[in-house]
Amino acid sequence: MPQVALITVHGMGETPRDYAAGVFGEMRTRLGPALRERAAFYSVYYQDILQKNEQTVWARVDAGSKVHYDQLRKFMLFGFADAAGLENRKEDPGSVYELAQGQIARALLAASAANPVDAGMPVVFLAHSLGCQVLSSYIYDAQKALGGGRVEAGIWRDIDAWSRPALGRLLSERERLYLAGGACAGMVTTGCNIPIFVAAHKEMHIKPIAPPTAMFRWLNLYDPDDVLGWPLQPLSEGYRVLVEDRAINAGQGAVGWMLKSWNPLSHNGYWQDKEVLEPLAAMLRRLVS
Repeated sequence: MPQVALITVHGMGETPRDYAAGVFGEMRTRLGPALRERAAFYSVYYQDILQKNEQTVWARVDAGSKVHYDQLRKFMLFGFADAAGLENRKEDPGSVYELAQGQIARALLAASAANPVDAGMPVVFLAHSLGCQVLSSYIYDAQKALGGGRVEAGIWRDIDAWSRPALGRLLSERERLYLAGGACAGMVTTGCNIPIFVAAHKEMHIKPIAPPTAMFRWLNLYDPDDVLGWPLQPLSEGYRVLVEDRAINAGQGAVGWMLKSWNPLSHNGYWQDKEVLEPLAAMLRRLVS
């Protein structure tokens, strides 16, 4: 029976369904034969909610317009369309915001079922880029809902109304707490752009999630050359206390010279880098050793 779950949340842009295969393989290797069987791996995938429409728009622009920097334009179109789509009319039933949260809940539900004893096995999240905002909003909404607050959008506006059609049943109290992040022991965020979503708010309104568990640790890794990756501690006192920011040089190796200045590859180079993989593996080892 697994003892820890790693759940990934992808970022902005065109994303294949098996986007996490590489990092899962790296974790199995780094954990080694003695520990790899104690870890379970799950990936959240919400790009299919957005991708078909984005591909249609890109095909029209690419075929009918004379534009330069095709790959950069495609990255920007898919990436910022993702962000806009998630925030646009998110209060509507069945919104992209709600559907993406549903995918996180399903991954957590699978982890909950894999180790059904007591409160469930600890969870570590690995989120990238826009996925950091998606995950943070999910946990924030869940904590607010469980605390009796009013949630305006997403599945935590009424978790029972989501679970009935989505699962065909109501959640147990144990599942409800688990889906709210009640066993979350760690988060590793890479290329995080939460500051873009909160920069227009007054500092007093910029509040992070509460630590879900006593063992919770949030490690935020960013490359100073990646303009879509940001430190979080400067946002507010709450983030300063909660998050450990760490500057890294993402994407070192054969293409490293290309990544000294920002381009789409620099933003997508984190999950292949040892400065991300080793701290993530260490977080998992801490929970299974």
